[in-house]
Amino acid sequence: MTVDEGARTVTPGQAAEELELRRGEFRLAAQLGLVRTVPVGDGERRRVERAEIDRLRAAPDFPEGLRERVREVGTREAAALLSVPPDRFTRLARTGHLSPVRFYLNRYRAVVWRYLAAEVTEFALAHPALLTGRLPLDVRKRLDAHEDARPRNWRARRLALLLRATDDPWARAAAIASMLHPVHLAEVVGDPYERAHLDRLRPPPQPGQPVSQAAREITDLLALADAPDEVLWHRMSLTLALEEARADRPAPHPGEVPARAPLPPRGVEPPLGRGLGPDRDPDPGLEPDPALEPGPEPGSVAESVPASEIPAMRLPAVRPGAELPPRGGSSRSRLLDRLLRRKTAGAPRGGRGKRPVAWP
Repeated sequence: MTVDEGARTVTPGQAAEELELRRGEFRLAAQLGLVRTVPVGDGERRRVERAEIDRLRAAPDFPEGLRERVREVGTREAAALLSVPPDRFTRLARTGHLSPVRFYLNRYRAVVWRYLAAEVTEFALAHPALLTGRLPLDVRKRLDAHEDARPRNWRARRLALLLRATDDPWARAAAIASMLHPVHLAEVVGDPYERAHLDRLRPPPQPGQPVSQAAREITDLLALADAPDEVLWHRMSLTLALEEARADRPAPHPGEVPARAPLPPRGVEPPLGRGLGPDRDPDPGLEPDPALEPGPEPGSVAESVPASEIPAMRLPAVRPGAELPPRGGSSRSRLLDRLLRRKTAGAPRGGRGKRPVAWP
């Protein structure tokens, strides 16, 4: 870092103090792109430009507006924002009407989901009919089938943040690969050197990862796609991402030096706190914020999910000749058609400009 860079940028800790945010709030603001950060030097450290701080402080609603956009709420607080009972909010979240921004395990190893308060308020304005009266029939059927879309929606949000944080094709492919069980990953990526390269670029877990092995197994399970259509979607997205990565440069073999390091070039913080490579030291300016790890609220049974209720990992085999979803005009159908046409027409591998599509 040059003297000039040090003069026009500040550390994340100093930026959080000047923006009147707690460390956890600043981390979330950077991940969501509300606070733009820039890479410094050849490493993965990021700083905030002085001009960015001045821009945010000049907002008429500063600092309350910025704090409100990154405010997290649990089930009871979210239900109060909607003026509904907590169990009704839980039913809406389980059926995919709201997406968690993160989760943690409480002392009983129950999964506690957290939501953005701003998104909860927007949902109330956009869907007032779901807040009163009987829920629609399709929602009731999904509840009767014991569906829970919260892990899937959290994975979709996490992948979107990872893909937005970098333009490097191998880093983007590694982000998609992190959604797949090793069995599915080995079926899509046959080259062991490519799999090793993807593993080196594997995104780190979210901050606050539990220490105990049993709790870590629960969080690892939640990070992997399990529904057959979700697995198929990520497999196809990884196939397209690998074509773009191979066209950019081959995966390094033993003894080779990578052509270039996958630094996040965009003005956003690498999501989940520690960059896009393995074994990275955490940023000293972003220590874990104990205030963002509250215990369960008294009587908040609807907010947590016992670990025993998390379904076992399903590993549906998706191989050539498997029945695919019907074609149509959706982005998912267009991706299916595109992949099938390429395989049947014998199109050459590679090609620039393709982007893996995050799960909607």
